[in-house]
Amino acid sequence: MKIPTITAILLAPFLSLVSHGKAKAKQPNIIFILSDDQGYGDLSAHGHPLLKTPHLDQMRKDSVAFDNFYVSPSCSPTRAALLTGMHEFRNGVTHTIQPREHLHKDATLLPGILHDAGYATGFIGKWHLGNSKGYRPETRGFSWASTNNGGPLKHFDTGVIRNGKRYETKGFREDNFFDEAFLFIEESQKEKKPFFCYLATYSPHTPLDAPEEFIKPFRGKVTEEQALYLAMIANIDYNMGRLFEYLEKNNLDEDTIVVYMNDNGVTVGLDVYNANMRGSKCTIWQGGSRAMSFWKWKGTWEPKVSEELTAHLDVLPTLCHYAKAPVPENVKEKLEGYSLVPLLEAKETEQWPSNRLLFQHVARWPSGLAEFHKYAMGGVRQHHYLLLQSRPCDNPECKKCSSQCTTLRNVIKGNKHATYTLTNAAYHWGVSESNGWELYNVKNDPGCKTNIAKEKPELVDQLSKEYDKWWDSVLPDILEKGGDKGEPILLGANRKK
Repeated sequence: MKIPTITAILLAPFLSLVSHGKAKAKQPNIIFILSDDQGYGDLSAHGHPLLKTPHLDQMRKDSVAFDNFYVSPSCSPTRAALLTGMHEFRNGVTHTIQPREHLHKDATLLPGILHDAGYATGFIGKWHLGNSKGYRPETRGFSWASTNNGGPLKHFDTGVIRNGKRYETKGFREDNFFDEAFLFIEESQKEKKPFFCYLATYSPHTPLDAPEEFIKPFRGKVTEEQALYLAMIANIDYNMGRLFEYLEKNNLDEDTIVVYMNDNGVTVGLDVYNANMRGSKCTIWQGGSRAMSFWKWKGTWEPKVSEELTAHLDVLPTLCHYAKAPVPENVKEKLEGYSLVPLLEAKETEQWPSNRLLFQHVARWPSGLAEFHKYAMGGVRQHHYLLLQSRPCDNPECKKCSSQCTTLRNVIKGNKHATYTLTNAAYHWGVSESNGWELYNVKNDPGCKTNIAKEKPELVDQLSKEYDKWWDSVLPDILEKGGDKGEPILLGANRKK
């Protein structure tokens, strides 16, 4: 079969709409929900033994569910990629600490494109792409920006800071966020504009807390910390139920696209359940970046499960298509994401490229040492194959610093405890062999237990060369756009006072 080009993929949605006669004059409303530190397995529909998530389970049944979908291994990088349609390194986002979480000022973001197309654009919740002047959401294309006092540190009665003005609130933070979304929608309706609502929860990121009614079902079954984590997810599910009820009550459900995603792999819930996957947030293993991705448009998209290789990079071109929002030519030529329209609308998927590549890197090297971490926790995906290296770098300066390499060095020393796991560090933060690349078929082997590199040397050779070309192309962007700036965090006695 002839492999389609990226141009064919980008044009296919428009040809599909014409041929099927499905084009609509009206721009749909869009609600995009992003949870923070929830894992792919943290859903009862995905087999979780304790969580009950009826509203998200129902959304999955009613959606096009992408089951071979990937994000970045940590928070800020994922947000940068989904809002720009480019790998996070292209815009200098390599970490969650300042200044490496700053999304480059020259980047063109999804909300700006939608705003130019006539949308009311609202941001609610966690931003984490820079809070200094020129980086905040209200200067990145959002006409409405609501955050909370205290960020992740405060959970109850936090107050809302909306467009720079403080408003008092009572109750749990995430409940307030969804209330804020309803208010934004109502104001958009008064203006008779289609709306784009980007709601990014803090839950279930640490520090952990939730209303007692959500914690109680888990107490005594897991540790207190794990009970709080699961309670925060249960609360998100409760609020998703509120959202769908609101849309239906206000006759907005058939005019609104709703997307739900998580931003990286599992965290506090790792030792409870991980859908048989290896790895957590901040690892290059399968569990580090596989995400749930549910796309619902009632009455327009036929529910189904897609196993094509898809990613956060695909959000921008897809939503711009449905919003009838032209992507600027200078941006379009740089996009690395594909429009998902062929998968959302077509019953057959011949147009989707089987040779698609996704490049991933954990990236949390000590600032100033990017060039030494090419092969430290990096990988490339093609269809269901994952080629990776999960090793610490050998740079002597890195050994003086605290980073993800430190964790892997401790695993090599025999430590059983690591971030998110009490006893299973050797498995979830596993160190790959020192003689190069490892290859896994994550469809057949989600636990990444059988390295098949020796069985497929040609594929290893092909993908490793593609990885080398990719790294060499993004390193200049990393250095130019701030992805290696800042002071490294030093270990123990070497720590600066």
